[in-house]
Amino acid sequence: MGGKYRITGDKYPRMRRPRRRSKLVLAAIASVVALGLAGWGTLQLIDVFTGGDRQASAADRKADCPSAKPSAPAKVLPKPAKITVNVYNATPRGGLAKAAADELKKRGFTIGKVGNATAAYDKKVPGTGLLLGAPAAVNGTFPVLGTQLPGAVTKTDARRSGDVDLIIGTKFKAFSTPQAAATALTALTKPAPAPSSC
Repeated sequence: MGGKYRITGDKYPRMRRPRRRSKLVLAAIASVVALGLAGWGTLQLIDVFTGGDRQASAADRKADCPSAKPSAPAKVLPKPAKITVNVYNATPRGGLAKAAADELKKRGFTIGKVGNATAAYDKKVPGTGLLLGAPAAVNGTFPVLGTQLPGAVTKTDARRSGDVDLIIGTKFKAFSTPQAAATALTALTKPAPAPSSC
């Protein structure tokens, strides 16, 4: 061959492009990453199918977790004898207020006034009943009296006395049984357990 590609001596010209090392490095890195991902995926699958250490660590946490403790002391509610109830009939049925007052008296409540509801409430209480009292009654008297008449609506007024009005509504049929009322009252006084942080 002559001209530019003339061979002289024992050296030959390169006829191909030189290899780039960056491509080789990238290929090596990509293969290492692929192998790493494949290994990590295999370990994840093994953990999923065998349960891995998660079950053991959850069991250890449960063992280390102290038993649930109440978040607050037991609620102190007034005894029925300390609650004065005024019973008013807001229904067209006669004698209902007296019958209800007699039943509450048997259950230990102190009875105040008994009679027909005022014009503001007469035939205007659609539910089983309405408990009406001072704002202080919301966390004490209302819950105790409410155990006798589930579904009764509560409402506060401007009075300062400790008595509570029970206004019997049109859907009233009977008070809850003494056993059911006692169970509900016990549930009210039990402290709620603290949420577990384990």
